[in-house]
Amino acid sequence: MITIYTTPSCASCRKAKKWFEEYKIDYQEVNLFNTKLTKTDIIRILDKTENGFEDIISTRSKIISENKIDINSMKMHELLDFIIENPSILRRPIIIDEKRLQVGYNDEEIRTFLPRKIREELMCDGDICKRESKQCNYLEALKEAIRINI
Repeated sequence: MITIYTTPSCASCRKAKKWFEEYKIDYQEVNLFNTKLTKTDIIRILDKTENGFEDIISTRSKIISENKIDINSMKMHELLDFIIENPSILRRPIIIDEKRLQVGYNDEEIRTFLPRKIREELMCDGDICKRESKQCNYLEALKEAIRINI
């Protein structure tokens, strides 16, 4: 199951949710201001990062900059507790499933969350289909594939 960690005022979060809804991909939304993260949640996210906390924390967040907090000097358990108490320091949206993680919204990268069968059917490089070497409209082809339940 795909989980999207969001906040209400986040435009990128709204784009991500709209994308999943448009392509009829089920997801679970976790509003970071209404649902308190657990250490297990954060560790699950960290497990899929390349650079650990650096990938998920916005060092430009108001809390960090105004209080001059040096997250690099914090021990892991301190940083986990700090995130739990201050979820607004997380970059958003955080999109995760069993295999993948995406932080922020990116039109190209979010496609990795499409079911594999659909991605294989629609392997497009720009506007040229690799399989048939003809012009294609990626979004129309994707919508058709979803409509016929590939």
